[in-house]
Amino acid sequence: MNLVRLIEDAAQNFAQKIALISENQRINYNQLNCSVNAVAHFLKRLGLAKGDKVALMLPNIPEFVYCYFAAAKLGAVAVPLNTTATAHELSYLLENSDAKVLITMESARKKHEEIKDKLSFCKNLIIVDENIQNSPFKKALLEGPFENPATAIDPEDPAVMVYTSGLTGKPLGAVLTHGNLYSQSDLIVSLIQRTSADKGLSLIPLFHTFGATANMIAILRCGCSVVMINTFSMDSLFSIIEKEKITYICAVPRLYLGMMFFEGVAKYDVSSLNVCVTGGSTMPAEFIPTFEKQFGVKILEGYGLTEAAPVCSFTRRGMAQKPGSIGTAIPDALIKIVDENGRELPREEIGELIVRGKNVMKGYYKDDAATASVIKDGWLYTGDLGKMDQDDYIFLTGRKKRMIITSGFNVYPREVENVLNQHPAVLASRIVSKADLMRGEIVKAEIVKRDGVSVTDKEIMKHCRIYLSPYKVPREVEFVTKLED
Repeated sequence: MNLVRLIEDAAQNFAQKIALISENQRINYNQLNCSVNAVAHFLKRLGLAKGDKVALMLPNIPEFVYCYFAAAKLGAVAVPLNTTATAHELSYLLENSDAKVLITMESARKKHEEIKDKLSFCKNLIIVDENIQNSPFKKALLEGPFENPATAIDPEDPAVMVYTSGLTGKPLGAVLTHGNLYSQSDLIVSLIQRTSADKGLSLIPLFHTFGATANMIAILRCGCSVVMINTFSMDSLFSIIEKEKITYICAVPRLYLGMMFFEGVAKYDVSSLNVCVTGGSTMPAEFIPTFEKQFGVKILEGYGLTEAAPVCSFTRRGMAQKPGSIGTAIPDALIKIVDENGRELPREEIGELIVRGKNVMKGYYKDDAATASVIKDGWLYTGDLGKMDQDDYIFLTGRKKRMIITSGFNVYPREVENVLNQHPAVLASRIVSKADLMRGEIVKAEIVKRDGVSVTDKEIMKHCRIYLSPYKVPREVEFVTKLED
């Protein structure tokens, strides 16, 4: 099966059911599929074909869904990009991915103009909110054609390429196939038991694999409705839950902690909420029972990574909850805990978590060596350390690789250190993590200054913001005389 079959089936099975709710729009499944087809034909007229890369730098708006699945229907490869990417980051991502077109917002036009002369392929820019009469994108949505372009798609064909920072400091494009993503499409049905009567919130950015799976791909399979939110406050969040009668939320722990500590919560009726799913980073175990008691809602925790499309394990409704556990392996996936030589360890012993299944990526784009370092004999070596108990419950204990997870986003220290070391006042640097209740971890920089040079922490952060997305920029800077081993 593939993503094209997924959306075509959804349009047939839930034609008049509302799929997407965004600001003043309520878009049913048939309208959604027609818009996807219209964008697919638009891209085809621009010369896009099977195998071509289509970069998407869009927030949580219906146009993201149209373009993502339009690329799928052409057999092209969607390349979702973080909307906060700097021009420096964007230049690398567009060039490395071989993207032929960038689809984005008017607010990002300047970034593309700044770098387009350096790009080999990505000269085309599509603005979805261009404020001119008869803008090409809006005209395509109005005029169609609205039928499926009917490209032959194999489950092993690449569908999406998601960039994840690598240990070398350069992001790697994880290539996910139609089969990888389709394998995740029944998780809302099988694990949290949602149906077409449910309504969810799309809070996690759709360019994030967790957001795309939980709030886009999986809703199509079961016919849910989803309210798309790009920016919000706690007041607006609770107001939407009450107004739309939201039944489930998929989000990072920071959101649930914010809900618990929000002083105005008593003003709102959130009784429609039935289940909350958390992932992206670890939810502090001690807060789960407190949240469940306060809101009368079960929290289910999962684990995944971009290279696994992304979900690998999950707690289920009806199964015993063990504090600190990320549940058991999802259907069609196997998980083992192994030693340094890849040998499976006895239960309760700590080792590296490895995964095998339909969800494991095809590999890293144009990097066979990096692919071979993480996929061995069909097993994906996650770089995360953990243990498994006698009931197959998995508990994470640490990381084998240097990585920081802040608000659900991965930050590889080497990438930030490379930027810091470009600053003329920096002799040497090291990025470390610091525990943070709301974000899980924050990025902290330790810096050795060059002799006779004066620099402040604010100047260091300003330098980083030129090259790095906001979540990668150190929130703390400490000047030290030497870096400890």
